[in-house]
This record gives sequence, structure tokens and C-alpha cells, in this order.
Amino acid sequence: MATLQDFKAERIDGGGNLIPTLADKVVLAVNVASKCGLTPQYAGLQKLQDELADEGLIVVGFPCNQFGGQEPGSEQEIVQFCQARYDVSFPLTGKIEVNGAGRHPVYQWLTTAFPGDIEWNFEKFLINREGEVVKRYPPATKPDDKGLLQDIADLL
Repeated sequence: MATLQDFKAERIDGGGNLIPTLADKVVLAVNVASKCGLTPQYAGLQKLQDELADEGLIVVGFPCNQFGGQEPGSEQEIVQFCQARYDVSFPLTGKIEVNGAGRHPVYQWLTTAFPGDIEWNFEKFLINREGEVVKRYPPATKPDDKGLLQDIADLL
């Protein structure tokens, strides 16, 4: 069975494959967008990163423009927005597709483990330290959701 370490995902800043830096971490993978009603979740995701990074959590944002064209900017514009508006320091990948024929291999793997198309921006997947996807959360699940926080704590 495949694990996260079997894939590649390029950093948004052109810094190469992000995946090797995720080894032995609990990963919260989130498809993100800058012009969505759920975009304020960036603040909560950054708070999770700040509070739990030392324990082994890493949030990873996967920008995607497939839902209402809500991530229309260039990769540079995405980075500027995230840093200026939400002080995002967690890693972002280059812009990807999460559904359809052009679905990124990471999302093909995630949706094989938990079948079904991605519903909207800010859908979340929790991946354990062994690189196995263990849970899927709908877009409306906020980063401070008690169930999500407990699931993260159980893996840390």
C-alpha cells in the first residue's frame, strides 16, 4: 500500500519536492484557496502549525482553482496573499487539481483511501507519521474543531 512518501509535490516557491520533509510527521493536508468564504481557516491552520509543530504536526496547503475559480492568482500572488493576510509559514505546494482527469497523484491517493471527489476548498486529510491517510474532514470542519484536534492529539 502506498504512503505519502511515495509521491512528489513541488513547493510553491520552486524549492523542489516537499514530500521528503514530511517524513515522520503528522500531516494535515488541505486544499486551499485565497478567495473563498472558508479562506479565514488559514488563520486557524497557522495556529495549529504554531502550536503543534514542535510535537510533530505539519500543515500542508495545496492551492487549487477548481472550485468557483477561487484561487485565480499566480503562485507568487498566492504566497504574497497568504503571508500578508494570514502570516502563513506552513508549506504550500504549487497550484494543483484535486478532482478530475488532472487530479494530482497525492489527491488520487487520498481519495482512494477515502473515496469521493473533493467537495470544496479546505477539505482536510490527516496523515499519520507512517505516511498513511487516516481521516478525512469536510470543508466546513474548522481547524479548532474538537474532533479534529483530538484526532491530531491521538497521532502525536
